[in-house]
Amino acid sequence: MPELPEVETIRRQLAPVVEGRVLEELGVFDPRWCMPLEPRALRNAVEGRRVVTLGRRGKYLIWELEDDVFLLVHLRMTGVLLLDPVGEAPYERARFTLDGGHEVRFCDPRRFGTGELAVGRAVRDAFLAARLGLEPLSDELDGVALHRLSRGRRAPIKAFLLDQRHVAGVGNIYADEALFRARIHPLRPAGALTRAQCRALAEAVRATLTAGLNAGGATIDDFRQADGVQGAFQDQFLVHRRAGEPCPACGGEVVKFVAAGRGTYACERCQPRPRARRRRPATPRASSARPAARSGRPGRAP
Repeated sequence: MPELPEVETIRRQLAPVVEGRVLEELGVFDPRWCMPLEPRALRNAVEGRRVVTLGRRGKYLIWELEDDVFLLVHLRMTGVLLLDPVGEAPYERARFTLDGGHEVRFCDPRRFGTGELAVGRAVRDAFLAARLGLEPLSDELDGVALHRLSRGRRAPIKAFLLDQRHVAGVGNIYADEALFRARIHPLRPAGALTRAQCRALAEAVRATLTAGLNAGGATIDDFRQADGVQGAFQDQFLVHRRAGEPCPACGGEVVKFVAAGRGTYACERCQPRPRARRRRPATPRASSARPAARSGRPGRAP
């Protein structure tokens, strides 16, 4: 799934081309792309408006149009945005036609990607606030904020990171890589992290996302940059998809297991697995049976 570095890579490539241009036509070839809004209603709302900026929040690419009209595009698992592709683009679901002859095509073989309309800044902000937490490449994410958010959380730290309501934009790849850099096992309960570990993890998340962005994202299956070129971060993975290979830090074996329902990679020398909590033996309950009744009436023996 494209994560923050992949979406930001596409944003940086498209922004100089689309900003300031008029969105002359939005072709929607799959009604699922903009559900529950009808394609015609979406087209009526955005066509003919100038693109003010192309922004990003978490994994959302935000087309800001004139008069505070926003189109929020999410690539989901297999979506790509291609700029002026030559010939037919396979699995095309939507097409942005701009003045000056440029086209941006949204292609998605699995059809999970979406385009959603928000009219007005308050609507946009409420939409994003309900779905997204801290922006990790901003000053919002630091050890103090991460420690505060994780208190009382029993879920594994990897599940915590993958929940976009906590930290926006981090997915499976970058969670594995960041946890390795921070020397934290993916199964450690989020609420058990110390302040020092939260500080190390916040720094590792930022460093990992920055490395991915500098490499143009990671291409494992479907991701392509806007010009159709693959990303290169997969060539720099430290542990992700490296099961059975030596750890780059200690030489131990990288292992694969399931955490948060996802294939997960770690070095359990560098990232010690948390000890299973021992259950206390059950305390036997006091007997509630009443003593047997004595026969006869109290008093002297006959």
